[in-house]
Amino acid sequence: MTDQLRLMAVHAHPDDESSKGAATMAKYVAEGVDVLVVTCTGGERGSILNPKLQGDTYIEENIHEVRRKEMDEAREILGVKQEWLGFVDSGLPEGDPLPPLPEGCFALEDVDKAAGELVRKIRAFRPQVITTYDENGGYPHPDHIMTHQISMVAFEGAADTEKYPEPEFGPAYRPLKLYYNQGFNRPRTEALHEALLARGLESPYGDWLKRWSEFERAERTLTTHVPCADFFEIRDKALIAHATQIDPDGGWFRVPLDLQKAVWPTEEYELAKSHVDTSLPEDDLFAGVRRP
Repeated sequence: MTDQLRLMAVHAHPDDESSKGAATMAKYVAEGVDVLVVTCTGGERGSILNPKLQGDTYIEENIHEVRRKEMDEAREILGVKQEWLGFVDSGLPEGDPLPPLPEGCFALEDVDKAAGELVRKIRAFRPQVITTYDENGGYPHPDHIMTHQISMVAFEGAADTEKYPEPEFGPAYRPLKLYYNQGFNRPRTEALHEALLARGLESPYGDWLKRWSEFERAERTLTTHVPCADFFEIRDKALIAHATQIDPDGGWFRVPLDLQKAVWPTEEYELAKSHVDTSLPEDDLFAGVRRP
């Protein structure tokens, strides 16, 4: 064990790092933790979701370059390092039946081969802790599901020199803990919804909660609540940096920060794998890893 703590956050697209666990990362950066975001795709097929930028010819024709610049800005705001895995955005298929995924996209890559690229990053950076998505991808975007799949393979594969031999993939290394991001969880959503109504404010979560009931999805186990309310402003600034994806006047920012801090001052995770002893629930992703 080294004294330097290192956290790797594996995400599907630029902007995911700012909407999932951003305040946690900013908190750890402030504490001196070395934090690396690995972005699997360039977000090339992402729609322009900010209505103020829709119809901009330059953005439409140069979306890959624009999203890279947005990622650069968000990285600086969060204070993290960031690297690209180099795969091509799969897009979000829509329709009934769903159309086939585009040839050469991330979601159609061989899982073990794609995981090998993540193994290289893990062995080079040597994080004790990795965060990623659960088997549902957080929501069923093919790139999010693929991110989960390669993260699970790479978490174990980083120490497996038979599957990923040295020196081709770098010196073997075993990360200690793997978490799923669970920031969009039902208890948080219900708490903020009720607090908004109690203040006489309109809640953006009514439809969310209705859909939750309709989906009948099993509730996730929230093992780890990281206190990070002091970094919610940084999180929001990083999110706004992804201007093509986020409308600063949109639903992301309808809940006053003071209410968020008072009602739900944490970000949540689900401990999926651990090679160290820890006691649940946790308030630290490095529980069991830090030196006594």
